[in-house]
Formats: sequence, C-alpha cells, structure tokens
Amino acid sequence: MVHIGTVVMGATDVSRAAAFWKAALTYTEREPGTDDWVVLVPVEGPGVGVALGRSTSPVQEVPRVHLDLYSDEQEAEVERLMGLGAERVAWELYPPDPDFVVLADPEGNRFCVIDTTHAG
Repeated sequence: MVHIGTVVMGATDVSRAAAFWKAALTYTEREPGTDDWVVLVPVEGPGVGVALGRSTSPVQEVPRVHLDLYSDEQEAEVERLMGLGAERVAWELYPPDPDFVVLADPEGNRFCVIDTTHAG
C-alpha cells in the first residue's frame, strides 16, 4: 500500500517560494534547503510534505495538478494568504456558486482555498 508523502512544485526562486509556503501552511524545513531544493513539513504532527525544486518551466495557467487548502474561514484565509504574497487569479472556469477561490503563490503556482462550510 502507498500514500502521498510529498507534493513537489517547481519554483524559479526556491527561497521565496519556501518562505511563502512555510508561512501559509505553518511548515518548516525538514533539513536545511539549498537554492535548488527544499522539503517542507508540518511544524506540528504528521502531514503531507511540500517540496520545492528549482524549475525554469513556465507556470501552467490551468494546471493539471494543484493544491486544495481547506478552511472553514475561507474569506479570512484568502486575505491572509494574499497578505503573504498570493494573488487572486482571474479564473474563467468558476461554476455557479463555487466553494473555492483560485489563488497563485508568489511563483505563479495556482492553488485553491476551499470553503468547508459551503452548502451547495
């Protein structure tokens, strides 16, 4: 049996991306990172790691894989993440009455903030 241990994302500036995701998720470096690679893990308790590797590939406007962050305080979390450097994405694919907001990290990687209280 297998399970997801780490999600890997590309970044042109690994240090900048790591700073954002550490603050966004309350994660820390598993061991000291380099300019090319770092693995982040939850500060407290188990959880899926996030690895950031240097990449020169362009960001996908509609990524095939992305992170969904769950919150019962979606609006507050969106504002907090934007305060850390995330940007709201003009997303043309929203369904009617969406339970998610699409953001991009400082590297442009898309992710969603899901409203866990949304009834619909």
